[in-house]
Amino acid sequence: MTTVSAAVTETKSTCPYCGVGCGVIIESQGTQITGVRGDPDHPANFGRLCTKGSTLHHTAAQPITLQSRLLQPQRRMVRGEAPTAIDWTEAMGLAADQFHRVITQHGPDAVGFYISGQLLTEDYYVFNKLAKGLIGTNNVDTNSRLCMSSAVAGYKLTLGADAPPACYDDLQFADTLFITGSNTAYAHPILFRRIEDARRANPRMKIIVADPRRTETADVADLYLPILPGTDVALFNGMLHVMLWEGLTDHAYIAEHTNGFEVLRDRVRDYAPKEVAKLCGISEDALLQAARWFAGVQPQHSGKPRRSTLSLYCQGLNQSSSGTMKNAALINLHLATGQIGKPGAGPFSLTGQPNAMGGREVGGLANLLSAHRDMSNPDHRAEVAALWGVPDVPALPGKTAVEMFEAAADGEIKALWIACTNPAQSMPDQATVRRALERAEFVVVQEAFATTATCDYADLLLPATTWGEKDGTVTNSERRISRVRPAVQAAGQARHDWLIATDFAQRLEARLRPGLPPLFPYDTPEQVWNEHRESTRGRDLDITGLSYAKLDATPAQWPYRDGETQGKVRLYEDGIFPTADGRARFADTPNEPLAEPRDARYPFSLNTGRLRDQWHGMSRTGTLGRLFGHVPEPAIEMNEQDMARMKLADGDLVHVTSRRGSLVLPVQASTQVQPAQSFIAMHWGEEFISGSSSTGERLAGVNALTTPAYCPRSKQPELKHAAVKILKAEMPWKLLAMAWLPDDQALRAREQLRELMAAFPFAACVPFGRDRTGMLFRAAAYEAPPQELLEKLEGVLGLGAKTVLHYVDKRRGQRRSMRLETAQGNAFLEGFLLAGDTSAEAWIRTVLQDALPAQSYGRQLLVPGSKPPVAVASKGKQVCTCFNVSLTQIENELPRCSGSPDARLQQLKDTLKCGTNCGSCVPEIQRVIRSTNAPALAA
Repeated sequence: MTTVSAAVTETKSTCPYCGVGCGVIIESQGTQITGVRGDPDHPANFGRLCTKGSTLHHTAAQPITLQSRLLQPQRRMVRGEAPTAIDWTEAMGLAADQFHRVITQHGPDAVGFYISGQLLTEDYYVFNKLAKGLIGTNNVDTNSRLCMSSAVAGYKLTLGADAPPACYDDLQFADTLFITGSNTAYAHPILFRRIEDARRANPRMKIIVADPRRTETADVADLYLPILPGTDVALFNGMLHVMLWEGLTDHAYIAEHTNGFEVLRDRVRDYAPKEVAKLCGISEDALLQAARWFAGVQPQHSGKPRRSTLSLYCQGLNQSSSGTMKNAALINLHLATGQIGKPGAGPFSLTGQPNAMGGREVGGLANLLSAHRDMSNPDHRAEVAALWGVPDVPALPGKTAVEMFEAAADGEIKALWIACTNPAQSMPDQATVRRALERAEFVVVQEAFATTATCDYADLLLPATTWGEKDGTVTNSERRISRVRPAVQAAGQARHDWLIATDFAQRLEARLRPGLPPLFPYDTPEQVWNEHRESTRGRDLDITGLSYAKLDATPAQWPYRDGETQGKVRLYEDGIFPTADGRARFADTPNEPLAEPRDARYPFSLNTGRLRDQWHGMSRTGTLGRLFGHVPEPAIEMNEQDMARMKLADGDLVHVTSRRGSLVLPVQASTQVQPAQSFIAMHWGEEFISGSSSTGERLAGVNALTTPAYCPRSKQPELKHAAVKILKAEMPWKLLAMAWLPDDQALRAREQLRELMAAFPFAACVPFGRDRTGMLFRAAAYEAPPQELLEKLEGVLGLGAKTVLHYVDKRRGQRRSMRLETAQGNAFLEGFLLAGDTSAEAWIRTVLQDALPAQSYGRQLLVPGSKPPVAVASKGKQVCTCFNVSLTQIENELPRCSGSPDARLQQLKDTLKCGTNCGSCVPEIQRVIRSTNAPALAA
């Protein structure tokens, strides 16, 4: 739906980030996206957007070159060399020839397709049909395997189908909210706003949060369960044990609507509260309270209606070698208490990516077929073959994500097609992944952004459209299908993903089945979607009552059958499930140990997770300096007790080493992390942190550390836990360089800085700046590097000119450079480099970032270890991205606020405006308010 007003065009679309599926209104002028705001009519967000969504127009801004866009097909003749531009005809012909060669010589299973939950449903559908229908291989998997496959397997094992039974509106009906394995405040901020709304409307609501880290989500809990990593199943089984002992289960529901309870009952007899509490690292009283609140009834009130319990869960359960059992054990609790199929109740898996659900709907995983059909079912395979017009589809499951790259590393898979994802950053065990990309005979990368790490391994680069240009549909966490619409034309020669796949399929089809009716007669995404719609007829996700026209009017939930006037808000209200006998199935859920438990050699647990303002590998958000205001640089977080024991201070460099690789990172004390645990944000790949090992091998981001061990049912890897050792890195030589750059130089500078990172044992490179483009480069080494390297770095950052102030002491490894520019009678610092001695970082960095007049400092800027002649006060850590409000500003304003925590929050909003736009910063502001209140409350 597009409207035009004067020179501004408004287009309704959907946010491309998390699975909440927020509606957006894109403002554009000609070929330029100029603004974005939340769609007040969209039922997922009602006009709200988080920091990532509300800055979409900045990451889509022109000139395109600033956004690192891939603008034309490119071919790399020799690995390791720069690619050269080619036209689309040559590119698609090359792709078809190479895949045909591999298929002919080695068979269809010698090729693999690794695609993405950020593709549209139409894109997904064509790839699925291309691999399984045309080529005859089930080697098509998706990065959704890394985030949602355990949720899929858990739903299917217990409820019979991959169908989240609850919806967002259930938040307003829930009496108890059980959040486990999810930092909803950061990962799904707009859903968290709805939680805050529901709690205000229902002060009796109880919130339980189970998480090894005391996150911003855990901070709002009435009951926080700081369970030890990997003990989720033990917690859930222990809660069920308590429910059985205290008579809190719903015997009638179990008898009428389920099977298999007796086996589970025997299993949980061994999970007595005392032993479970010890295993999980929580108090026995907390376990008892959690069980009672979840059941929604106290023993003395067992005859009264149960209070409703809704559970929300995400990667903390999914990314585990026992992920399916974790999901199933939680669903067991809902079935045992009848907490499903009614308002405010149910197990609600939160989708990680914008269209992971759509990919699941079309069978986009290596073990699935279209419309929730099972590959192991011959009738299902026959139905899909008939729909597609092919003799059959392969019976054996294909290679899943980890298996696919292991097979390529072993030489079994010869050709890889990678679309809209960055496995050279996001996959675990990066050493194996990169060996796979190097060994594969032919690698195609279909991508919108040229700077992802995976692009470096591509033989063929194909430019794809991105948000603001794409046309199709996505499905969010609550089964709601929304339209994605283009606001501007495709950048450069970029093409839609479904069209690239269709073009390739048609060319390959001419080689593999000449003279037969075409399988890919698509000219529009709507034609693809209509075929997908027909594949759902009679299935649990039947959408035959929908059309593009209806979706243009309003997003809709499935199922939405032919003849119906609206979709199904929540599932299983009648107690009938999509199983052979219509009954849900209790799963027998043993508690399995971590794939890689801590031991004497690797005594720390490493957890990974999301930052508030960043998305996945940051190919989009990482282009925008303002989104680094909240967390400006990579770090590993540790408990302050561990740091004190190891004589570590904030900012010290440490070696973080697992059985697969090692990184060097600054350490940071955190109150969120328990002793013997650590945390690194999942987003930091080699585009932002780098270094080299003692053997000269380049290190590859956080996933150099993580394990490829996966759940045997879901094949989802255990990205949430790895055993590591942490040792202080004695690198006495340090460097920090920062500079504002002209917009037309920023992209090239970033590429050059990335190349320079590999020269240091530790290096980090991130953008900064709210209204200007800046680059930060930090490095460390065992000894001073050659001056030529530092001069090259200065040249990239505009610090090499004769007008720049310099200080050099080669004997001591010292080098300092400062670039000053005069404006309105004042001198301002535009860039600096501190090498050897970075002790003046705090004040010099503040002078640059806060644009403080610098003429009074003169050559003081060049003196190693210098202090400013006048006090320089930093604004401190940014809390509110929308209005650039810092922690220092909030702490200074709080003494002037009074009343309850809610009243003080409102006064801060009124005065500083923080928390009044997207609201993503509200949980952190509330944490500051609580910490400020703590002494008074204690007194």
